[in-house]
Amino acid sequence: MMDTIAPTQREAATASVSGSDLGPEPAWLQSLREKAKMRLGEIGFPTTALEEWRFTNVAPLQQWALHAASPAARRIGRADIEPFLLARDGYCLVFVDGQFRQDLSNLPSQGASLKAGSLHSYWNAEGRELENNLGRHAHFDENYFTALNTAGFQDGAFVAAVANAIVEQPIQLLYVAASERPHAVVHARNLLVAHHSSSLKIIETYASLTDAPHFTNAVTEVVLGPDARLEHCKLQNENENAFHISWTQAVQARNSRWLSHSIATGARLARNQIQTLLNSEGAEGVLNGLYFARGQQLIDHHTVVDHAQPRCESHEFYYGILSDRAHGVFNGKIFVRQDAQKTNAKQTNRNLVLSETALINTKPQLEIFADDVKCTHGATVGQLNEEALFYLRARGIGVDLARRMLVRAFANDAVERITLAAVRQHLEKLLSARFEGLNTSVSSHGQ
Repeated sequence: MMDTIAPTQREAATASVSGSDLGPEPAWLQSLREKAKMRLGEIGFPTTALEEWRFTNVAPLQQWALHAASPAARRIGRADIEPFLLARDGYCLVFVDGQFRQDLSNLPSQGASLKAGSLHSYWNAEGRELENNLGRHAHFDENYFTALNTAGFQDGAFVAAVANAIVEQPIQLLYVAASERPHAVVHARNLLVAHHSSSLKIIETYASLTDAPHFTNAVTEVVLGPDARLEHCKLQNENENAFHISWTQAVQARNSRWLSHSIATGARLARNQIQTLLNSEGAEGVLNGLYFARGQQLIDHHTVVDHAQPRCESHEFYYGILSDRAHGVFNGKIFVRQDAQKTNAKQTNRNLVLSETALINTKPQLEIFADDVKCTHGATVGQLNEEALFYLRARGIGVDLARRMLVRAFANDAVERITLAAVRQHLEKLLSARFEGLNTSVSSHGQ
């Protein structure tokens, strides 16, 4: 299938490696990269002929003359990133066009119970932990973009809490696209580790400083030890000319809890693959998502919750709001293996369609090979509730404001599951601006 691979993408990946000025890499990482490059030549670029990509056409990327992002022509300073800074009382790792900016970052002190910094800075100091985890959970064998990331990432974020450490302050990973040259690509790579009985709160943010089309290819691996707790909030609000493709893979040990939030409001096309492996008894995964698409945006969420061991729980809540000619995709799979008895799993996808031209493709799935389980799934697609709209209008509220209030209430179901106050406040402002711009001329049921 070599002929299906875009040469520009292979070159972009190679340039990201060979063009690195970060110094020599450890042998294990070089080997990992070589395996990923070889796999690229076997997988082939995904097309809509594949069931997993049936509704999400990434072919336009093949027409882009992709090039590895280089530092922006103008110097990016604190004032430029200020609107995106959420963890003001915590730590922040800032990457501009994929390059770590220590001068803009706020890192914990050396020797603390929290380790946070660029992957490159930990190649040697934490070599064993990186070797044991990086590229070991988000497998690139069957995923083209994960292989591309593994072959081409230059740097990324490493965050680890030592055993029994309760880290109250959130840690933000901020990736800012600043290049004005079109078709720059950044392979963002993150490794998050919560060791035994530790607790972490992570805010992973992607934003743009220009309107130039760019491509973010992100891979985040999340490792939770026994009794660990990790809340992970991913905010994607890049410009609406960008492409954003990401894979988040969690692996959970005994009695761990992963609370995941995926908030997607930006990019021309955004594809978010979110997976967790419940790998020991008592593990719990909560996957929460909100996507708001307008214009001709396409926002896709694919989830896989793999119940590999008994007595684990998972709960999924994904909410979509679609206006104009936007397209939403949700494909969620709950997989219960034969030995995973006493599984408790629930999956819900709700979609609010605000125009006659918006489109949603939703496909909740259960694959169950155990017989003593509680598993439910469902999806709804609807418009604004006429009775609720009538109730508000009967109390003197204008039709446009009433509709915005109902949309806001729908979104709040997802927002309120986020425990991080700074993120909720940020989303309040972001969504308020979006709601103010809604086309409210389309009423429910076409009336």
